[in-house]
Order: sequence, then C-alpha cells, then structure tokens
Amino acid sequence: MKYVERLLACNERVVRVARDHWITLLPTILIDIAISIVVVGLVVLGSLLSPPWTWFGLLLLLVPIGHFLLRFWRWWNDLYIVTNRRLIRVTGMFNKRVSDTALEKINDILMEQSSLGRMLGFGDIEIISGSEKGIDMFQHVSDPIGFKIEMFDQKEALARMDVFEEQAGRVVRAEAPAPGGISELISELDGLRQKGLITDVEFEEKKQQLLAKI
Repeated sequence: MKYVERLLACNERVVRVARDHWITLLPTILIDIAISIVVVGLVVLGSLLSPPWTWFGLLLLLVPIGHFLLRFWRWWNDLYIVTNRRLIRVTGMFNKRVSDTALEKINDILMEQSSLGRMLGFGDIEIISGSEKGIDMFQHVSDPIGFKIEMFDQKEALARMDVFEEQAGRVVRAEAPAPGGISELISELDGLRQKGLITDVEFEEKKQQLLAKI
C-alpha cells in the first residue's frame, strides 16, 4: 500500500480496496497441485529404483511452488481502489500501470454476477464514464455490490461537498454574514465529518475559515 499512498493527492484518502476474487487463482492452484502430485509420485518411484535421484526429484517441487507464489504475488498487487475523489486501478508487480477515473466523470456503473458469483461473492463491474476511454471493465471483483455502493456513496459525497463549498463561499465573501448561517454550515460540515466524507483535519480547516468571519 505504500505505492498507493504515493499516488494520493492532498486531502485524498483511500476508502475501499478490492482485488480479484480468490477463485481466479483456482486454475493455478489445481495445476500446481497436479504437478506436485506427479513429482511426488516420481520421487517415490525414483527412491525405489534409483535412490540417488530422490533429492533431485524433491527439487522439482520448487517449480509448482514458485509458480504459485509468482501468480499469488501478481494477484495481490492488482488493486481496485476507491478514494474520496477517484477510482484507481493498479496492476503489475515490478512495472506498475496505473489508470484512474475521477468520480464526477462516472456516468453509470453496471454490475453482472453469475449464479456462482452470487454464491461466492464476486462479479464483473463495468464503469461508463465521460473520459476518453469511456468504458472500463473490472472482472471477477470480490464483493462487487459493496464496491459499487462505495463508488456511489463517494460520488454523492463529492456532489454534497460541491454544494457545501458553494454555500460556504457565499458566506465567506459576504461582508457581514449572519452568525446563524455560519452555525448551520458548521453543523452540516460536522455531519460530513461524522459520515467519513471529510477528515478531521479538513473539518477543522474549514471550520476555522467560517469562524473567522464571525
């Protein structure tokens, strides 16, 4: 996650991280288990027919083990991230590829789950946005319902923040703003903080700006 933290802008924070469902590892697991069984069988046979080859056969077990660890590490490093500002996709183990879409540019989110996906908790999410790419597909995402809801919640939060900023801007620009209006704005700001839409630091900064006008 240290790499992800370096991608974040000022006052941007991660609210949800998802990966491909573990079922995407299942083919690799089955293949590596089958190879391991064959290797163990050959080792047992070799120990009966030609004992010196036993250790060489055991070394062959490093092949399926290494293959699985490599595949697992790749799976672990492919991330779907929702922040309070954008949707980020990070892929790659050593050479990283990062793509992101601003939440305000997302026009629609389509989700598709098979019967197996509903039972095990995975599905495909299609993001339709106003960016140049237009459509982005996330396949076999773990807990797609929760991921979709989080995107909608953060998108709504951005809209609410825009409304708040507009109201606060009018109050700050006014020569003699009404104290009641400032109190209402601070209460609304506190509501945004309690819902996790803004951080404590952001709350204090904006609160002090409003209090300075009293």
